[in-house]
Amino acid sequence: MMKKIALIYMGGTFGCIGDPLSPMPAGQFIPKLQHVLPLDQQIECFVAPAIQDSSACTAPDWLKLVQSIQQLQLQHFEHFVIIHGTDTLSYASAVLSRFLGQSAHVVMTGSQYPLLNTAGDNTREFTDAIDNLNFALDCVVKYPVGVYLAFHHHLVHAQTALKIHTTELDAFSGINAAEPIAHSPSYIVHEDDISKAATFNCLSLMMQPLNLFQQIANLQTICQAPPNFLILQGFGTGNLAVNDQLIACIQKLQQAGCAVILTTQVPFGGIDQRYAISQWTLQANIILSDCLGHADLYAKALKMYLQYDTVDQWQAHWHDHV
Repeated sequence: MMKKIALIYMGGTFGCIGDPLSPMPAGQFIPKLQHVLPLDQQIECFVAPAIQDSSACTAPDWLKLVQSIQQLQLQHFEHFVIIHGTDTLSYASAVLSRFLGQSAHVVMTGSQYPLLNTAGDNTREFTDAIDNLNFALDCVVKYPVGVYLAFHHHLVHAQTALKIHTTELDAFSGINAAEPIAHSPSYIVHEDDISKAATFNCLSLMMQPLNLFQQIANLQTICQAPPNFLILQGFGTGNLAVNDQLIACIQKLQQAGCAVILTTQVPFGGIDQRYAISQWTLQANIILSDCLGHADLYAKALKMYLQYDTVDQWQAHWHDHV
């Protein structure tokens, strides 16, 4: 029996026309998109709740997308392909993975080149849009439940996706879809979640090779208006030079309602507690990242923010969730 696929368009380079590029209105683009869809699949096109340049997307936009998928599930759709801009595609992929878990078959994709020519009246002579879309449509009916990213004939777990090149066709990396990973439980998104997400404030600080006086001064500046989550990207396996004054800054942030998370600025491998960093992290009561990338860490922090209300709860429940 042919599987019914919901194809959701959320904008991005894929649907741009003109020179310089600008998005074609979704109402005009969808009929042209339908024209290139394979005839041997049952595909229904939908417009995402928010259509905009992906660099402008934020947590509420992705939660609205999750909500629309969950509503389509009530209409007996089980397979979903999402067309999204590449700038924040890794973040969108991680959020959908964290919130949908293994509740549906979902494949994210996009393109480095538009589907249509500059006039918007025919397909572009050179484009990766058709290949990426066809690959995503093929994968969504073949792979187990879960959220994936399909790009340039590579399928990776969406939770691990990382954009590694700004212009090349082979633009994303991640853990291959055939390899097992732990999956998050699904989370039903409600309107109050979307409203609350509008106030989500997460700051990532990539530590630089500075003396401790400068590091402490930077943290003291953040203490003046702390975010909900402060991510410290350490060196190597998560190493940082610290002293009592820096730890006091971290504790001050926590007292102000900010959860401080330690990760590494290295894209792959995660943090490692074989070194002396373990002792000071216990003293500072800092959260150690157990996530599969920077975007996944953002997505987990967002989910924790919606599920719990205080820094003490975020710290207490952080490792309850994969």
